[in-house]
Formats: sequence, structure tokens, C-alpha cells
Amino acid sequence: MDISFFWIAVGLAAFGYFIGDGLKNFKNPKGSPSVYPTLIKESQLPMYLNLSREEVTDLLRKYPDAPKIELNGTAYYPYQRFLEWFSSEDFYRK
Repeated sequence: MDISFFWIAVGLAAFGYFIGDGLKNFKNPKGSPSVYPTLIKESQLPMYLNLSREEVTDLLRKYPDAPKIELNGTAYYPYQRFLEWFSSEDFYRK
């Protein structure tokens, strides 16, 4: 009999944990922010695209119209927009 109360208590504790975890983002239905940054530097592109530095350099030289933002002489690439551009059909047709 005592073991069944133990499992009920464990179940209630787990239930409370998952309900509490779900309520953390109650006012933010889209969930927590993405683990990927909004803007990345050109030097970080190889890491996020899983390409070599030479491949990224060739890609940016071949496609100067890649989505980017320049601030104080430094090129930043909007991560989500760059991925959409990189995976679009128009990119592969060129």
C-alpha cells in the first residue's frame, strides 16, 4: 500500500514540474528565443553553414547580392534570411 502512494506522489511531482515548465512561456506562445543569433559576422558563416572558409569566400564573391547589412564597415548577415536565400530555388537556378 505504501509503494502505491509513493508512485502517486512521484506522478504528481512530475505533473507539477511539466505544468510549471509549460507556464513559463504562457505569455510568450512562440516559446523561448532561438538559439541561433539574429546577425552573424562573415567570419562566423563557415561555422553556421557547415562550409569551409574558402567555400564561403567563393560563395560571397560569386553572389554579391546575398542578404547582408553593413554597419561601420563590418558586414553582418541576417541568419534566418540568409538561410532562406541560401536554400531557395532561385539560388540553385543561377
